[in-house]
Amino acid sequence: MGRVLIVDDERGIREALELLLEGRGHHIHLAHDVESARVALFAQSYDLVITDLRLSPDGPSGMDVLRISRDLPDPPEVIVMTAYGTREHAQQVIAQGAVFYIEKGPHLATDVDVLAHQAITKRQLALENAELRRTLLKTTHRSGMVGKSEAFTEMLDLLERLAPLRTTVLICGESGTGKERVARALHEGASWSDGPFVPLNCGALPSSIIESELFGYTKGAFTGAESPKVGVFEASRGGTLFLDEIGEIPLELQSSLLRVLQERKVRRLGSAEELSVEDVRVVVATNRNLEADVADGKFREDLFFRLNVVQVDLPPLRERPEDIVLLAEHFLEKFARAHERPVTSIAPAAMDCLTRFRYPGNVRQLENIVERGVALAKGDCLSVAELPKRVREVEVSVDLPMIEELSEFPKSGVDLEKMLDRFELSWIERALMASGGVKTHAAELLGLSFRQFRYKLSKHRRTTAGDTNGRRVS
Repeated sequence: MGRVLIVDDERGIREALELLLEGRGHHIHLAHDVESARVALFAQSYDLVITDLRLSPDGPSGMDVLRISRDLPDPPEVIVMTAYGTREHAQQVIAQGAVFYIEKGPHLATDVDVLAHQAITKRQLALENAELRRTLLKTTHRSGMVGKSEAFTEMLDLLERLAPLRTTVLICGESGTGKERVARALHEGASWSDGPFVPLNCGALPSSIIESELFGYTKGAFTGAESPKVGVFEASRGGTLFLDEIGEIPLELQSSLLRVLQERKVRRLGSAEELSVEDVRVVVATNRNLEADVADGKFREDLFFRLNVVQVDLPPLRERPEDIVLLAEHFLEKFARAHERPVTSIAPAAMDCLTRFRYPGNVRQLENIVERGVALAKGDCLSVAELPKRVREVEVSVDLPMIEELSEFPKSGVDLEKMLDRFELSWIERALMASGGVKTHAAELLGLSFRQFRYKLSKHRRTTAGDTNGRRVS
């Protein structure tokens, strides 16, 4: 619910709108001219100002109320009403920053009812986004990782303690949880962060070349070795070596890797010279259960113990849902800036879908979903329509089981028509919210033609922006 200032020189209009909006739970203040509106606006903050365009025959008008409102440090949304509307009036009001323009008439109460809700929701969403951005500043680690959940903060605390040490670290987590980001955070928190960070994905390489990638080789070490190659251990001296998907290392190479970790010396293939790698911090990662691989004979037990000096477990995103909103906002800002898109917010219905989704691909999947949404968004708000189908359908899967949950049919029976009407109205309202009040877009979200959608709105005695009486601005 919000604070609303109603400005109109007709007492009947003021009181009728006051009665309507108070019935919706809003806090209402009334003003009859520009000066009383000015006093009210400077006395407290409002979520919405509804003003008549013509407040006196020749004196100050609703345009003055609009300008005063928009110049405030924390400006409210403004709806302008008029009984003498023209296209020029509408264009002028829009240009000055009003969110809606309504022509007075028989549908005024219905228009104000719905548009006030839309405007207040828009403002409160903007305030929530601003608060989220402030929270992001507090919950973004210097490495760029974002979160506030207990699991996330415990992991950050562990990373802070490990960062200054050259201790070997094993990072465990599902694909997409950000294992390389954690490895980089360990490197960036170390005193040797100006040294190299060298990543190697062991699972992306054919087994035949992993050995040469790890240890390097000399010229002529084997057929095709026309020039010497530096291995990743040697390249990481004075810095950090990150071996991702360590569980994919062939069993026959694991003894060579164990020797390097134990002796802290490496020898290129074809060379008798050993190079010290004492100053290399080794961080490894896996999405496999290495203990199970040890039991199955697929991974050396002695190598596992050598790697698992300290284990960092990354929880999947589904186990830290309180981080989803922060991450989504973080990615929205990131990709809007990178792609130079005007998207500044995520619609409540879209955020609801994002928070309900299970994310088998974890943080990486959420990042991809938000980037897609930013690319497809038609305005400044990422809506449900820009989400992938499987993400949008989560809402349906959550809301529909209510019938299946009944253990037995109610003894008193049910009013099926009433239940269906209520269900239909609920989804119409959600579609309107997701579309920002644009009825053609809402109809598309519901798989309806515009004529069907308009009929259902009429049936439920609802209307919204975009018809002949209301023009949506943003």
